[in-house]
Amino acid sequence: MEKLPKIGLPILIIVVLTIVFISKSTETIGSGEAGVLYKTFGGGVVTDQPPLGEGFHLVAPWNKVIVYEVRQQEVFEKMQVLSSNGLEIKLDASAWFQPDYAKLGLLHQQKGEQYVQRVLLPTIRSAARSVVGRYTPEQLYSSKRDAIQKEIFEETKKIVGNQFIQLNEVLVRDVTLPPTIKEAIERKLKQEQEALEYEFRLEKAKKEAERQKIDAEGKAIANQILSASLTDKILKEKGIEATLELAKSSNSKVVIVGSGKDGMPLILGNQ
Repeated sequence: MEKLPKIGLPILIIVVLTIVFISKSTETIGSGEAGVLYKTFGGGVVTDQPPLGEGFHLVAPWNKVIVYEVRQQEVFEKMQVLSSNGLEIKLDASAWFQPDYAKLGLLHQQKGEQYVQRVLLPTIRSAARSVVGRYTPEQLYSSKRDAIQKEIFEETKKIVGNQFIQLNEVLVRDVTLPPTIKEAIERKLKQEQEALEYEFRLEKAKKEAERQKIDAEGKAIANQILSASLTDKILKEKGIEATLELAKSSNSKVVIVGSGKDGMPLILGNQ
């Protein structure tokens, strides 16, 4: 019985050390994350193997795991850039991105955990300045926003694609011009719209006049053809046919045959 405490204490120490060792030797990677393994005595960051995926992992306690989010993320950036004529433009943009999963070790080794601030944002700013500098404020305000967005995306992607970052989209959310420039552009656009509307009304009136002219000419030709085809005999025959039809009607009337002009029947109303 006296030996039991002496034996139990070392066992207790071994159990505690085992628990600590196991706790220091495990790593759980969450959903949408991946881990970069750093081997303290094995050459540092592991770049020749895939990163640690989601789930439970056993890792030597002297090694370290750096966890990265590998899902699509969004970063916002407000910039002041110059247009082609030197006016200051405020640009509000955002980017959808995620780290290159297969090269996560290289990203950590060469760019570090602050890769968004060190690489992505400076590249977006540079691309935005380059692209916006090709356009006038009027183009930025109206028709060229989609083109600007596409060009910023392509220029940024070309650079960060070699920096172990996957760029999915760049969105230009707002373009703010100096108030005086914005008002001048809006006045100009309004005047252009009014001019287009006036031209449309003139064109519509012109087409209506042409339609009426063609319609009148058609009626005139039809009347000429009709007049040429109507002889006295045909008119008398039509008059007689109409008289016979009216005579069949139940309404009381007086028909005087041959008393009208040119010998046509006269039809008197109800008696």
